[in-house]
Amino acid sequence: MLKIGSYNDLIVERMVDFGLYLNKKPDEVLLPLKYVPENTHPGDMLRVFVYTDSEDRPVATTLEPKAVVGEFAYLLVKDVAAFGAFMDWGLEKDLLVPLNQQQDRLRVGKHYVVKVCLDEETGRVYGANRITHNCDKNPKDLSEGQKVDLLIYGITKIGIMAVVNNRYSGLLYRSEVYTSVSIGEKTTGYISRIREDGKIDLTLKSPGFRSITGSGAGILEILKKKGGFIPCHDKSSPDEIRRVFSMSKKEFKKAVGGLYKSGSIHITDEGIRIP
Repeated sequence: MLKIGSYNDLIVERMVDFGLYLNKKPDEVLLPLKYVPENTHPGDMLRVFVYTDSEDRPVATTLEPKAVVGEFAYLLVKDVAAFGAFMDWGLEKDLLVPLNQQQDRLRVGKHYVVKVCLDEETGRVYGANRITHNCDKNPKDLSEGQKVDLLIYGITKIGIMAVVNNRYSGLLYRSEVYTSVSIGEKTTGYISRIREDGKIDLTLKSPGFRSITGSGAGILEILKKKGGFIPCHDKSSPDEIRRVFSMSKKEFKKAVGGLYKSGSIHITDEGIRIP
């Protein structure tokens, strides 16, 4: 059975003037001539992406979309109509985001995070920009402290929203983010808490001892770039520490304490320095 909106490994059944027919009837699908690899013959197996054409017929391509069904991607709006927006997802046929699947009206020339979805009844592939609504609400395979992949999809007054492991939605609190992030950016983070209602709190720093170690390494790197001395200490303001080291004062003090105990730095009334 064909997997619409996904990659399929299919056998070449027959050749025609306008392409190849893959798979046996009743699930045969056309691979148009312009996508046929050189020296392909009946009996060969090809890995193709299958979707539907403008007449809702399955069609194959060797082009690679920017996302398959179930995945999220940061896509450009090419055109808009009364019923939806058309996104560039790497294929000749654009991905339609219907009006009822838009968080806000999408605009031509802008990029948005979109989930690629499949309408099981019609076999049509479509996009959804209502990200939180289309994420799994049961993070049963996640645990606190786990390293995860993030795709930033929204920035609010409270914090930064991210798709977690291409499946869930999580929140980075603004007060705990000391570097600039932007919508569409991919990065790694960690699970700081999973709430009883399934909501996920995230952090960009590894929790516990590993975070202090990583912060200490960052402080040493900045010290080296500044010639071995920086006029920051436990009396410095949180804003000054955030500006210089991109971390909270609490994290800075813990990291500096670890570096001092290990003999990596000296602490003076004027600041910190490398011995």
